[in-house]
Order: sequence, then structure tokens, then C-alpha cells
Amino acid sequence: MSAASEFAVLLKNRGKAKDKATDTKPALGFLAPWLIGAVCLTFVPMVISLYLSLTKYNMLTSPKFVGLQNYATLLQDTRYLQSLKVTFSYVIISVPLQLIAALALAVVLDRGMRGLTFYRSAFYLPSMLGGSVAIAVLWKMVFGSDGLFNQALGLFGLDVTQSWIANTATANGTLMVLHIWQFGSPMVIFLAGLRQIPRELYEAASVDGAGKWRQFLSITLPMLSPIIFFNLVMSIINSFQTFTQAFVVSGGTGGPNDATLFYTLYLYMQGFGSMKMGYAAAMAWILVIIVAVLTVINFALSKYWVHYDD
Repeated sequence: MSAASEFAVLLKNRGKAKDKATDTKPALGFLAPWLIGAVCLTFVPMVISLYLSLTKYNMLTSPKFVGLQNYATLLQDTRYLQSLKVTFSYVIISVPLQLIAALALAVVLDRGMRGLTFYRSAFYLPSMLGGSVAIAVLWKMVFGSDGLFNQALGLFGLDVTQSWIANTATANGTLMVLHIWQFGSPMVIFLAGLRQIPRELYEAASVDGAGKWRQFLSITLPMLSPIIFFNLVMSIINSFQTFTQAFVVSGGTGGPNDATLFYTLYLYMQGFGSMKMGYAAAMAWILVIIVAVLTVINFALSKYWVHYDD
């Protein structure tokens, strides 16, 4: 190839590269707000938080570097260990029950009942309101000594005067009930997944003599397993971040006897109550690690029970 031909090819390739770079400019322009937000509002604060977790910082004086002292102190903090216990029990019990309730209602609503739009909206409403301060205050009243729950028990001849919120054995259970009540969001996702399952599978199974329960176990659950997995991961992540309900119900103390001392509540108490921002930052990073490890475990185990199209 002559020098002139090589030069022409070089100019042509350079022109293509220039056109390709020009094509990416609009994409970068549209992505710019997200990239700026991700860097300024997520990445930079995370780096600062990681640094603060290695310091003693009260927001009034300059941070003092202490290395891993905050993390070592956490292992000896009995209230911190109690917050882990309360939070894990809350997640382990409430998340499966919430998903079971959501799936059961989704199966019922998927049968083409009349007024489906109304019921779907009505059941989704608790997910929108459940995390609000108003609902938490209402929940505190419902399970109080003279609340609606005790009045309902009185209709069955049970004279109960205890406050379920103020009882160490039942306080966390009332918050679990509140979490389960917020099944609307996973229910809507389950309902969308059920609509994607081919009806021919149920017809073929019915012809083969499979009953409703066998169809549910052999068709519905395997076909819906990716949706179950998604809801499971998201529910676990959201449950570890529960704060408003525990803060309002316990009055910001985690009582009675630290029975509602959720992880995020204790983090808030240390950071903004005791002005130990470095200590709170260390707690936040441990929470990130806990959630990340549980998510990785879920993804690792998903290959044994999550079935995709292939």
C-alpha cells in the first residue's frame, strides 16, 4: 500500500473515531446529572464517612484520628450488641412473614376478581404510609393499654390491660406486625410476576390431574422464584434500615429495656444524641458490611432455588 493510501485510511479511521466521540456527547450530557449526584452525594460522603469512622469526632472540634478504636469499642458495647440482636430478630421473623402475606394476597388478586384495581390500591396504601410518623403514633395508640387491640380482645371475653408497646416481651413483636402490614409493595411485584406465567402450563397440569396446591408448588413457585428472590433481597435491605417506627414507638430511647433498640436507632442516638459522630460512622460501615454479606450469601444460594427461563 502506498503512502498516500495509508494516509487516506488513517484520515478515514480518525474521522470515524471523531464521529463516535461526537455520538457519546449527548449520552454523557444526559448522564451528567446522575454522575454528579452519584459522586457528590454518594461516593464523596462515603469516603468522608469511612475516614470519620477512624476518628474521634463530636462535630464541635476537629476529628482526631484513633485508627480502629471505634470498631474495637463496638465489640465491647453491650447496647450495640443488643441492637444487633433486636434488628436480626426483626429481620429474620418479619421479612419471611411479610413475603408470605404478600404472595398469598397476590395469588388471590390474580384470580380476576371484580374491583381488582381498587383492592390493589387499597393493599398498596400501607406500604406508602407505614413508614410515616403518623402511622407510628397510631400504632403506639393501637397497642397501648387502652388501645384498639385490647378492646378487640375484650370482645372475645379477654380482659387485657397491659400495654403491648411497653412490654419487653412484645414490644418488638408489635413493630414486626407493622412491618408485615406493609406488604403492598412486594404484593404488587408478585402480582406482576404472576401475570407473566403462561396459562398453558396450568391447563396442561390440570389435564394431567394436578390439583391447585400441586400447581402452586410445581408451577407458580418455580416460575415466580426470580421475583421472590428480588423481593427477598430488597426486603432484607429495607428492614435493616428501619428507624422511624422504633424511634416514635420507643420515644427515641429504644425501650422498654432496649427491646426496640434497632441498629439505626442506636446509630442515631450515638451520632446525634451523644455527639459521637466517629463512633456512629463506624456503626454505619459495619451495617454496610452486614447488608453486603447477606446480599452476597443470597446471590450465592440463589442458584439452588431461583429458576430463570433457561
